[in-house]
Order: sequence, then structure tokens, then C-alpha cells
Amino acid sequence: MRIAIATAGGDCPGLNALIRAVVRRSESAGHDVVGLERGWEGVVEGDGRGLDHDSVRGILRLGGTILGSSRYDPYVHGDGARDVASGLEKVGAEVLIVAGGDGTLGTAARLAEEGIPVIGVPKTIDRDVPGTEATIGFSTAVQIVTDTIDRLTTTAESHHRVLLVEVMGRHSGWIATAAGIAGGADFILVPEHPFTVGEIVDIIGERRSRDRHHTIVVVAEGIELPAEAQQAEKKTDAFGFDRLGGAAAALAPILEDQSGLEARVTVLGYVQRGGSPNAEDRLLATRFGVAAADYAGAGRTGVMVAMRSQSVTAVPLDTVLGEAVGVPPELMDIAATFYT
Repeated sequence: MRIAIATAGGDCPGLNALIRAVVRRSESAGHDVVGLERGWEGVVEGDGRGLDHDSVRGILRLGGTILGSSRYDPYVHGDGARDVASGLEKVGAEVLIVAGGDGTLGTAARLAEEGIPVIGVPKTIDRDVPGTEATIGFSTAVQIVTDTIDRLTTTAESHHRVLLVEVMGRHSGWIATAAGIAGGADFILVPEHPFTVGEIVDIIGERRSRDRHHTIVVVAEGIELPAEAQQAEKKTDAFGFDRLGGAAAALAPILEDQSGLEARVTVLGYVQRGGSPNAEDRLLATRFGVAAADYAGAGRTGVMVAMRSQSVTAVPLDTVLGEAVGVPPELMDIAATFYT
């Protein structure tokens, strides 16, 4: 059997560990693997190269993806299942393993419905894919943000400043919440839970009254800004997706005006999903890759590899079409315990 693998959507730490695991497990079972370049774009074009033991040696610790990625979608930018089937036929692949977030996996689910033999693997630093309790890349991103908060806290303490740290999180605030709690942030803003500028100002004032002269606010990029901080119409990228960012910069002058204190902004951007994966993401990606290869070899398609109660399992691919997994109120309640 020949198995194709592709990585689509935004890159994240752990993708190369996944590729390595698929190749090594498949080889041990007597199957060939072809890597398709640039995500769905390479899938529909049949642009691939053979992968074997030697070609994946040493990639476990590397960030990014050796196969490249893109925001291309076969239904938005092409002829959907027809193009994908043609591309797989071109490289002689009988099944496709594709790693991606909710958009990529939603496309995979649609392809599965139309008869394409596909297996999905959840990877996104946002950790918001329905049907799984873990996604490749999240753990490393949280660690990067936590380390940054630790560093910023020392300068905030030295200069008695309000520091806003903007992190990724289009529709969910998992990174902001997890890293905010781990880093001891004084306020966490996420898309799932509304807030007012007054709440933040009250926290700042309460801290000053207790001789705590610095404040760290973690801001997820996809928050709904209060009216006084609304900015111009959002821009879109070349593929029609919203370009986020700027939430913290919009909030900073409002906080300065209402608190009377200097507010500075740090935007982490792509730093969060770059660099080497941590041990947890390497392990998760390896477990997911081995499972995906096993499912492919057994002809078990139309599924997504998932983590449930610390065990790797398979769930129907159309599970990803459900509502994105947001930060639960109880976790925000835990965070609020440490706001003052």
C-alpha cells in the first residue's frame, strides 16, 4: 500500500515528529509513504516525494514541517474531491493522512463523505478541534507564552507598568488561559468570555492599593473589543481569511486613559508556533502518527485520530464539524481567583 501524508493550514511544533512516526510505522508494516508538498495545494497537484527511514532521520526535534503548508483549500480554490482524487492517483496513493486544524479537518470530512479515503490528525496551537482533548502544537505554544510572561513580569515589576501580552487565539482562548494561569497573569482576555475595560481598570487599581505596582494582561487576538476600543474594518489575506492582531494595541491607550498608568504592548505572533516542539508535543505527535499509520494500513478511513481520557483512539471525521472547543467557564473561574 502507498500512503500519502500532507500538512495543511498553519504550521506548528510537532508536525515533523508526526511525519516521522507515520513513515517509520508504515515502513515497519511494509507500506510506502509519499509526502505531498504545500498542504492541499500539493495534494491536488500530486506534487510529492517518497519518504523513508533515511529522509526522516533527525527531524523529530525540528519545528515547522518538511513538507511545507499553505492556506489553499480544494473546495474554495479548486474542484474539491475531483482534484484530490486526481492528485492521489498521480502519486499512486491509496489513502491520505492529513494534519490540520478545524478548517483542514472540515475539508477532510467533506472529502470523506464524497468517497476519498482520508484520515485526519488534529494539529493546532489553538486546541479547539472538536472530538479530541489534545492537539499537536498546543503544549509548546503554551510553554513559549509562559516563558515570555515570566520574562515580561520582571521588567513590569521594575518599571511599575501595565503590560499587555497579545497571543494567538482566533476563536478560542486556550493559549491565553493556560499560559496566563501558568505565568501568573493578573487578567486574561479570551473570545469566549466578554469583558469591560472597567473590569481591568478595577484590577489595576486593586493591585496598586496593595502595593503591587505592575499588571500583566494576557490578550487573545480574537477577542471582541469593547466599543471604546473598536478599530477599523478587519483586513483579509490572499485566501479570504481574516487577518487578526492589534487587539492589545487597541486596548492599551484606553487603559492608560482610564487608569492613569503607562501601558505597553508585546505581540508574540508567529513566535508562538515556531521552533522545536517540547517533549509533550513530540510524544503526542508520535502517538498520533503511529495510530494514523495503523488506521491507514488497516483501511480504516473517514476518521480523525483523537485523544480521549489519555488514550489515542479514532472518532468519525465529521466530528470536527461540531462547535469549536472553547475555554470552559470553570477554567476562567480558576484564573479569576488570582486576579487580585
